[in-house]
Amino acid sequence: MFGKKTFGGSVEVLIVGLGNPDRKYENTRHNCGWLAIDYLAEKLGARVSRIKFKSFVGECTVGGRRALLMKPTTYMNNSGQAVTEAMSFYKIKPENVIVIFDDVSLPVGKMRIRRGGSDGGQKGMRSIIYLSGSDAFPRVKIGIGGKPNPDWDLADWVLSRFSDDERKTLETMFENTCGAVELMAKGEIDAAMARYN
Repeated sequence: MFGKKTFGGSVEVLIVGLGNPDRKYENTRHNCGWLAIDYLAEKLGARVSRIKFKSFVGECTVGGRRALLMKPTTYMNNSGQAVTEAMSFYKIKPENVIVIFDDVSLPVGKMRIRRGGSDGGQKGMRSIIYLSGSDAFPRVKIGIGGKPNPDWDLADWVLSRFSDDERKTLETMFENTCGAVELMAKGEIDAAMARYN
């Protein structure tokens, strides 16, 4: 289906999941954004396999709008390179770029939708805000849980893998993420916040 051009018109919305490309990062807490995009792609019948804008990308329709699903391969801290390249190509404003990423301040299974604001210490989001010059990106923060022990190094924690029980909880949350992204793509961010926050 994605070998041929199946959509008319240009991409209107970018849906970006933040993560890291190396195999060692697969299924880690820090790659929640990539996991969410994979779930979304499967639900929408999209294939996020083409390489463009320093990302794996795939096209689909979300909330009645033509969307580009993106998994930047720049490494988390340089995510802005990929996102701003795609924004520039399609002439998309920050308000039409939905960013999905991990958040250690939320327990596993919780999510927070925000209309915009600071990076909250998330370095991928920081890169996007810095390179675009805007913080008006709607976002979905996915809870990965805080460090189980204060002595743990934060980098070690975010690069650890989810337990089997946590994976089951994530399934439900990714389902909710899909519902939220659908509303957000239509510009109904308040409705998404009311339903899923």
